[in-house]
Amino acid sequence: MHTEYWMGNEAIGMGALAAGVNVVAGYPGTPSTEVLETIARHNPDGNVHVEWSTNEKAGMEVAAGAAYSGARALVTMKQVGLNVAADPLMSLAYLGVKGGMVVLVADDPGPISSQTEQDTRHFAAFAKLPCFDPSSVQEAYEMIQEAFDFSEQYHTPVFLRPTTRIDHGYASLQVKDPGEYVQHEVEGFVRDPARWVIFPKLSYRAHQEIEARDAKLSATFSAYPRNEVLPSADKGCRRGIATHGVSYPYVVETLQERGESAPRVFKVSTPFPFPEQKAVEFLQGLDEVLCLEELDPVIERELTYVCGKYQLPVKIRGKLTGDVHTAGENTRDSVYDDVARFMGWPQAQQRELPPAPCGVVRPPVLCAGCPHRASFYAVKLAMKGQKSVFCGDIGCYTLGNAMPLDMVDTCLCMGAGVNIAQGIGAVTPGMKCFAFVGDSTFFASALTGVVNGVYNQADMTLVVLDNSTTAMTGHQPHPGTGHTMMGQVVDRVSIEDSLRGVGVQTVRTVDPLDLPKAIAVVREVAAEPGLKAIIFRSPCIAIVKPLGMAGILQDKCRKCKKCIREIGCPGIVIEDGRVTIDASQCTGCGLCREVCPFDAIRVEAFGAEKKPEGGKA
Repeated sequence: MHTEYWMGNEAIGMGALAAGVNVVAGYPGTPSTEVLETIARHNPDGNVHVEWSTNEKAGMEVAAGAAYSGARALVTMKQVGLNVAADPLMSLAYLGVKGGMVVLVADDPGPISSQTEQDTRHFAAFAKLPCFDPSSVQEAYEMIQEAFDFSEQYHTPVFLRPTTRIDHGYASLQVKDPGEYVQHEVEGFVRDPARWVIFPKLSYRAHQEIEARDAKLSATFSAYPRNEVLPSADKGCRRGIATHGVSYPYVVETLQERGESAPRVFKVSTPFPFPEQKAVEFLQGLDEVLCLEELDPVIERELTYVCGKYQLPVKIRGKLTGDVHTAGENTRDSVYDDVARFMGWPQAQQRELPPAPCGVVRPPVLCAGCPHRASFYAVKLAMKGQKSVFCGDIGCYTLGNAMPLDMVDTCLCMGAGVNIAQGIGAVTPGMKCFAFVGDSTFFASALTGVVNGVYNQADMTLVVLDNSTTAMTGHQPHPGTGHTMMGQVVDRVSIEDSLRGVGVQTVRTVDPLDLPKAIAVVREVAAEPGLKAIIFRSPCIAIVKPLGMAGILQDKCRKCKKCIREIGCPGIVIEDGRVTIDASQCTGCGLCREVCPFDAIRVEAFGAEKKPEGGKA
């Protein structure tokens, strides 16, 4: 054993390696992404198969196939990704696995970087699969190893459900030396159709076995050391607190400040199957219990049920009773206030802080030089005066909704914009329907929507914003980049060929930074009937060197500020009443030059003036 200082996701990834994981698949999504990246980084010999799958469903099925073969498999995603993977998971719960299989789902209370708040503990109960809920970085490292053991022992996939503050928190922790890692040997797939082919008769029998197994696991988890009851420092105290995850250390810190008056605490590390007997032990002799959890009242409902089943006269308080806020993440301060109200303690004294320094409040915007800005602007100019709708998607380009671009009218979930545009077009005569999708999302979840549009004769324009990376989550590879997470150089999957292969007749590719040509292509393609596609191809500015540097010719500048009003690039600023270029942000993309009506912007590219093709827009 030795000490390391790791982020939670690093600890989980290294814990999986220590457990002898053989196959790791997943789809990038904050806050889960670094788990798979950590394993890839510490896999120099390629002994572990690591892949960014095209989406979470594919990752789930790859991991399932490996687990059928006796391998230890891990699949990673965030909470909204679990929705995509739900179809195979629900059936997999009935079939079970041979090798250990952990489904890591990183929940995002807040939400901090997600469309929705979702609580995977509900999904565990829905799928009838065991769920492990770590409360610290150290526990996350150890718990994923225990999760593999439980999975193999009970022949079932299991959930590991860390939340953002565990995933992205840092801690010094005790970890295994490489010589202590499990060396898991893979038997290989053994044909057994009666085991691996799902039929109604098999499912009926499996359902009965699952219910029996989960009842047994409830008793087993009651003896699991990570489900623990901390006795009250005051033997006369008849109040208790039930909590889990990152809320547990918040509660402990709060109670340490009170010392002898601290109530009894129940730490729930396996929300499903719920450790019922441990809960009874906790509830005995109490009058009231406060439940502090993220996100939903899972523990609160379970304790209410236990009280009814065992006729325990304990009042259970929490979200359902209005004692705790019903949305968003818990914080150290919110937990202190909740506990203080429950215990009748004085509220925390608010310290006076020095005045905050003046700063610019800026909403999230596309980066300076981002090619998506030029793509949106080209479509905006091309469709000016026409009745149009612009359906967006999940990724950096969602920020196209911000002013002054104002080019995202809808955004639901990954890949949805393609079908939403078809639905709008079906009931809105004369509407020019556009759907914007990134290159990674195109492969992940947009292709079926394109097939649907071709088959059902949709009249719409698909716009693929191809910046050659999965930019939103940290520049991971995808099928169109030509390399894999294992470091292999492979043939790129062509977006153009994919579109033509499913029946799209018109597919045009253009550089969005060539604004006049981009506008002309949009006008031509949008005028055609049926489903047609434009691919705006220009690399993300984070993966290429800057093209050059723009500058304002002050003798020509009329201070009309059109360059600011039209494109909203954060690299164009006002200083001392003059329009100037922020040298720390400019990449020399040249879009501002195309916009300026007075030729007052010059772009120097590698010592020479950059002269975009075509005239002014």
